Amino acid sequence: MIVKLTTLRQKYGAVRPVLTERSRRVWAASEAIALGHGGIGVVERATGISRSTISRGIRELASGDTLEADRTRRRGGGRARAEIKDATLAVDLDSLVEPTTSGDPESPLRWTSKSVRRLATELQALGHDVSYHLVGTLLHDAGYALQANRKTREGTLHPDRDAQCHYVNDQVQRVQRQHRPTISVDTKKKEL
Repeated sequence: MIVKLTTLRQKYGAVRPVLTERSRRVWAASEAIALGHGGIGVVERATGISRSTISRGIRELASGDTLEADRTRRRGGGRARAEIKDATLAVDLDSLVEPTTSGDPESPLRWTSKSVRRLATELQALGHDVSYHLVGTLLHDAGYALQANRKTREGTLHPDRDAQCHYVNDQVQRVQRQHRPTISVDTKKKEL
């Protein structure tokens, strides 16, 4: 028994760096099958791979199912999208963003004054399990540009900043209704 454990540990140590989640499970299962009765326990002790994982590998080998060469999981496998698991997430995010959204929802330009970190904190307070990365992805999918104003020099924000953005948005819509192209140019005032 000690010889089997030592041999299995050495074999597992040699192949472990190149194994995927699935190939690790299948390798452990094949070793357990080769050992016969009690093989699952021996492989578990030698490798630290759980009994349920080894048993699952044995079932996979017995079924004969194979995967496409470039896949490690079956299609549809993996974590479900957050907005599918949490049906109210998109609605709650929209309700948090909508009061601070500037511009027409059908507009090519949509922006909000809230940061993704602040929105994530507010969604967590509502009971959602989200990160600011997920909030950024959801906003991007909803058509928001994830851009922040960055000032390289100190100065006050223009008092009519929102009015300026509305003006630019109105001009873009007017030109697009005429089926003319629009471009965005970011300019800076020259400092004296």
